[in-house]
Amino acid sequence: MILQATVALPVLVAALLAATGRWLPRPAVDITALATAAAVTALTGLTLARAPHRPQVAWLGGWGPATGVGIPLAADPLAAALACVAAALTLAALAFSWRYFTEIQAVFHALILLFLASMCAFVYTGDLFDAFVFFELMSVVAFALTGYRSEEPATVHGALNFGIVQSLGAYLTLAGIALVYGRTGQLGLAAIGRHLAGTGHHGRPGALITAAFVLICTGYLVKAAAVPFHFWLADAHAVAPTPVCVLFSGVMVELGVYGVARTYWAVSPGLVPLRAVAVLGAAAALLGAVMCVLQHHIKRLLAYSTISHAGLLLLGVAAGTPAALSGTAYYLAGHAGVKGALFLAAGALLNRYQTVDARDLRGRGRVMPVTGAVVLIGGLCLAGLPPSGLFAGHSVTEHAVLEQGWWWFTPLSIAASAVTAGAVLRVWLVVWRGMHPRRDPGQNGPAEEDEHEGPETPVTLTSIPWVMVTPAVALLAAGLAIGLLPGGPVADAATLFADRDAYAALVLDGRLTHPHAPPAEPWTAAGLAGSAVTVLLALAVAAAGVRRAAHTPSAAPSARAPLGRAVGAATRRLHELHSGHVGDYAAWLTAGVAVLALLTTRF
Repeated sequence: MILQATVALPVLVAALLAATGRWLPRPAVDITALATAAAVTALTGLTLARAPHRPQVAWLGGWGPATGVGIPLAADPLAAALACVAAALTLAALAFSWRYFTEIQAVFHALILLFLASMCAFVYTGDLFDAFVFFELMSVVAFALTGYRSEEPATVHGALNFGIVQSLGAYLTLAGIALVYGRTGQLGLAAIGRHLAGTGHHGRPGALITAAFVLICTGYLVKAAAVPFHFWLADAHAVAPTPVCVLFSGVMVELGVYGVARTYWAVSPGLVPLRAVAVLGAAAALLGAVMCVLQHHIKRLLAYSTISHAGLLLLGVAAGTPAALSGTAYYLAGHAGVKGALFLAAGALLNRYQTVDARDLRGRGRVMPVTGAVVLIGGLCLAGLPPSGLFAGHSVTEHAVLEQGWWWFTPLSIAASAVTAGAVLRVWLVVWRGMHPRRDPGQNGPAEEDEHEGPETPVTLTSIPWVMVTPAVALLAAGLAIGLLPGGPVADAATLFADRDAYAALVLDGRLTHPHAPPAEPWTAAGLAGSAVTVLLALAVAAAGVRRAAHTPSAAPSARAPLGRAVGAATRRLHELHSGHVGDYAAWLTAGVAVLALLTTRF
């Protein structure tokens, strides 16, 4: 009953709060929501502890595999770990919300709990159609949370962009599911995998299944913000409440990556090439990093950083090996903690100073030393500071993909991590050290001009309460500690996840396979050297983005004029592509589907 309770408990409490919350005092609503999130975190933690040793499978409604129908919930170790990450981030977001929105009813808490239930259900479900249902429930709730402050036009605009792009991706996913059902007569992931095993010419399933995989993964890649499906993310993060941004960047984007990985390894490992996903992931890593360093709006900056790091996660999945998946698992957990902490730090700034524009905040962060430490250490963690999960993920993934000949992955990951981390460290230099941001040609795009966000508390805070600081510190500490996890269990969990037969045995037979994979070892000389290089490059990027005094002249303006014009033209073009017009975003989504299909068939 533990898996059913994990999903049902937040749904039931959300319904209770929606029905009675208007008559309950605010502390009672906060305590109820926090207790529910804490209970779900404990349930997911218990599931994670049991998953390597006992089968964690439940068939809903009393149905079972013998009937040929039914909806299974199954928790292999990696799925259980991701559900635990989702629950922990929700708990941190609700704790941070204790002093937020003091004038609202309990609907905000109800939506957060529904979001938690849909995330856990999506991770656990072993049914392709119900994965779509839970994913779309997540999207509907996310749309409502994005547009929560609907009195502001920018909020409505960002929420509509989010809703429309996500809906288009959902329609394509549903079409892909229909193709799979028409081909196999099954909707269960494990049953589909067994049906397709060894089918087709030379083990290839044929054009129909390939097309279905492309369509299904399109919806997941929209959530994962892979290029060119990424346009919605920065608009949504800029206007969503800070606790919602924690869930979006900390786990919802990662669930898109998980959806691609689960669909591939449970259904079609070796049958459909993943190199097309690698191309989109590499594009996201590079473009996200470039757009990140061009921002002054801190929430947009962190959103583009998420796009870049999600691209690196997709590359780890696209490598198609359990060893690379081990590194991706480290990286995902570390990124969730660090990025959640950074968004909470941005929320603290917003509610203290009513803006998250780094230029307006120059030098004003000195009275917030703990928040400043979170930003500084968080930025270094994004660069792969040991022992963070991002360091471990970089090290393990790089070793795994180099064995496949992916020599280009190391410079790509170092560049993307250094640029995104440097952008965050530049914020620390400007806001907490009082340095002046360097104005680059074309730095301000249309989407960022005059973009100021109102505070999320009705009263401007003269000091940051501990309930806003503690969750950020806790998430950052967790992100740092992830790299200390032993590599043996992580490698075994990744090997089990990537074994189609083992997943089918777990879901359909209730039998747990115990793989013995070589341990994922992040503490290598190459990993430490790569971390040192990335951190040094990040510091250089941060230093290049500031100047010590407002009157310091630019060096050699005449010599830099041609280069400056070229950079300005390029950055203006990038900003124009991120126009904020949903029609443009829909066109890019259509082009992305065509490119994904073309690359999949060619590879």
